[in-house]
Amino acid sequence: MNRPSAGLATAVPATAVPSSPSPGARVTVRVVDDVAERLMVRRSIVHPVEIARDRGAMVTVWRRGGVGYCASADLTTAGLRDAAEVADRWAAIVERHGVFDGLDLRELPDATPQPAAPDATGEPMPPRAELLGLLRVESEAMRADPRIVSWAARLQVTRREQSLLVDGVLRSQSTQRFVEPNLEATAADGPVSQTRSLGGQYNGFCRQGGFEVIRASGLVGGGARVAREALELLAAPECPSGPMELLLMPDQMMLQIHESIGHPLELDRILGDERNFAGGSFVTLDMFGRYAYGSPLLDVSFDPGVPGELAGYAVDDDGETARKVWLIRKGILQRPLGGALSRARAAARGVPLEGTANARAVGWHRPPIDRMANLNVEPGDTPFDAMVASVERGVLMRTNVSWSIDDARNKFQFGCEWGQLIVDGRLGEVVRNPGYRGVSATFWRSLAAVGDAAGVEVLGTPYCGKGEPGQVVRVGHASPPCLFRGVDVFGGG
Repeated sequence: MNRPSAGLATAVPATAVPSSPSPGARVTVRVVDDVAERLMVRRSIVHPVEIARDRGAMVTVWRRGGVGYCASADLTTAGLRDAAEVADRWAAIVERHGVFDGLDLRELPDATPQPAAPDATGEPMPPRAELLGLLRVESEAMRADPRIVSWAARLQVTRREQSLLVDGVLRSQSTQRFVEPNLEATAADGPVSQTRSLGGQYNGFCRQGGFEVIRASGLVGGGARVAREALELLAAPECPSGPMELLLMPDQMMLQIHESIGHPLELDRILGDERNFAGGSFVTLDMFGRYAYGSPLLDVSFDPGVPGELAGYAVDDDGETARKVWLIRKGILQRPLGGALSRARAAARGVPLEGTANARAVGWHRPPIDRMANLNVEPGDTPFDAMVASVERGVLMRTNVSWSIDDARNKFQFGCEWGQLIVDGRLGEVVRNPGYRGVSATFWRSLAAVGDAAGVEVLGTPYCGKGEPGQVVRVGHASPPCLFRGVDVFGGG
């Protein structure tokens, strides 16, 4: 499954990389080759296998005061030269508008060759027929009760080979495999229906690797459990409403981190780029280094080096070396999610900032923009049982099912698939349609306990959308369970 294509270093040799059409400018060429396979068994019927291949290059020209892009599926010397000429014309237009006056963008691309990135394809995948057989077994296990009215088992595996050349020098080269398994069962009884899934209805359990990811996801043998829990939710009472304590499990913490930390901290959004599409951010440039984003228990890292996490990489798509940095440390906001180009824009406004190597693109046909990668809440020192024991009245919630957040990424309302009451320090009955609401600027200050390392789960989503034209990228989030005090909880979503 997903056999590798011809090596990209030989597919686009340095001799094919164009020089700049303008003296003194620099040229980067990012070549991406994706092969994706999608397998699905819905209602115990095997659907046709979908196979897609997408291959091309993004050529970027860096002038002193401007940058321009042109994508091309023509990887011949002539095709890349034509793309460089178009990119240079766009760079000249940007330069004339004086966006980067006082800066020299030609200093941003780093042509220092990187050691070859470790192969991130993990254990070999079984043959396609064997994987389809596995999905059929789990699909059959979900249809045991007539109240299960819809069920599906899915798997998508994408192999990506990517290389980045700067002025003809091979800066980086990588091979990755992204594995996205899921199970989903919907139970119905009259007007009431409930859905339970393996990793969320938007694929919360995704990692880089091979068959070990499928084993770790719980897909093998998970069909019966997912269906049983859908039926349990069907019979459960509605979640109670009111202010109470909230224990979020890692698969809901993933969404909480994503929406109320990740998106607000994207530097291009703070600078105004997203306002025409998905809104801005309540975060302002003067908050970094002093703003209390959360309680002193909150430590958030940007860490593309976590093994197997979905958005790990050694070098971002502009060529900046990735490393672990703190975005929030002991509750205090430290730095934005800002790549080299956005940091240059901030510096041009008189606000120099440290950032992250997070210039990322969905593929060869889009320029990199500031994106989340592996954005993680670091573990604390409280065992799960101790968190439960500390709660007098609260709800445990897991697995996101819905979200709504305003265009400043501040006020939010989230719903979960699974809820469980906590009364006098003990887990109690299951409740359906649990939800909660809050404000990003204050919610994280209600953080009262952070689970220890034993509770950390490495998760991710392939569906983070942003930008004009739109880009949907893979993002990783790791977190332990976390306990919050005085949260507005509600039911009946």
